[in-house]
Amino acid sequence: MDGPVDHTEAPTTRGAMDQVLAAAVLLLVGFGVVMIYSSSAVYAQRNLEDAQFFLHKQMMWVGVGIAVMLALSRFGYRAAAKLAVPLLVVTVLLLVLVMTPLGHSVNGAQRWLRVAGFTFQPGELAKVTAVIWLSYSLTRKATKIKTFSVGFLPHVLVAGLMTLLVFLEPDLGTAVLLGATTLVLVFVAGGKMLYLLGAMALAVPTVYFFITSSPYRMARMRAFFDPFAHRFGDGYQITESLLGFGAGGVWGLGLGDGRQKLFFLPEAHNDFIASQIGEELGFVGLCVMIAVFCFIVWRGLRIAMRNPGTFGSYLAFGVTTLIGLQALLNLAVALGVVPTKGLNLPFVSYGGSSLLFNMVSVGILLDVSRGGPCPLAARVQREQDVAEEREAERQGANRVTRRRVAAEAG
Repeated sequence: MDGPVDHTEAPTTRGAMDQVLAAAVLLLVGFGVVMIYSSSAVYAQRNLEDAQFFLHKQMMWVGVGIAVMLALSRFGYRAAAKLAVPLLVVTVLLLVLVMTPLGHSVNGAQRWLRVAGFTFQPGELAKVTAVIWLSYSLTRKATKIKTFSVGFLPHVLVAGLMTLLVFLEPDLGTAVLLGATTLVLVFVAGGKMLYLLGAMALAVPTVYFFITSSPYRMARMRAFFDPFAHRFGDGYQITESLLGFGAGGVWGLGLGDGRQKLFFLPEAHNDFIASQIGEELGFVGLCVMIAVFCFIVWRGLRIAMRNPGTFGSYLAFGVTTLIGLQALLNLAVALGVVPTKGLNLPFVSYGGSSLLFNMVSVGILLDVSRGGPCPLAARVQREQDVAEEREAERQGANRVTRRRVAAEAG
């Protein structure tokens, strides 16, 4: 894998976007549409009298998402540098609004806002905002990244505020993603390992307190450790998910022939769509999908390492971390490896907000893949050059002064 390109050798022209990455993402989106219809048709027909209800809504968001992705693939990460701070302010305000009577509650979680008849999930925006703002701030503070007061604390506090607001909805899955992405970006930027380890050490008792102080979360933990002992209680969803994987075997029951979607597995078209894929397409189909996700992560890391500007490199690392970690956590939940969280499978699960902001992230990543200079990176580089010249002049003046003092003393 190629290393980062030096700023002084950054190309002045931009290339073509990573079309292979775009094709892989669109492949997953198309696959998701097929699986959403397969998973939701029976449920939608009985409860909404329209077997294609979820298909039509997802197709609408696919169209919007592709248009946004293509637009941002031309100017996304340059616009991100200019909008980082305003976007942070707007996101925090929206996360606060979710906590008010304006927030919309579903299944006991108040994570949505209603806008013009559509439900909107600010937590999805928070993930993208966190990556953009952290990339912007880490680039601006590159020379002081190893300091606690400038390079570490401000980033952890701001990202921690968004994480806390998301956690209170409650949305533990998104909160975990925000926290993990923050630590990854600070680490990539060169933050001190001692500070990062300290933050992780403080997070453990905090998470423990929040889990043990909530009967609901404690019940989920008990169901996680022994789901079949709570087969018809808190462990119902995970046991049905595991039964779906088991029924699929190696090759699956066939597309459309799954049985868990027949009102056995809740959220078969959403958070637990991986179980439906495993049941209908088997272990082989699941492995192919995972291979596509791994390919997307590889292309994202490749873009991050090849980008000439620090800001674009951080953006690519952040977006790739979000997509890869969310996919990993979703699959881990569906397989019973980690406790149940409200995270869907990127590009595949049903959900307008999730799909839209994942496509926003990919659009920015595709723009980074074009290369070329970034005004923010160039400005920061100039500031660093000036600071280094002044430091060199100061050190030179100090050496002259020391020589003069030594000569006079001699």
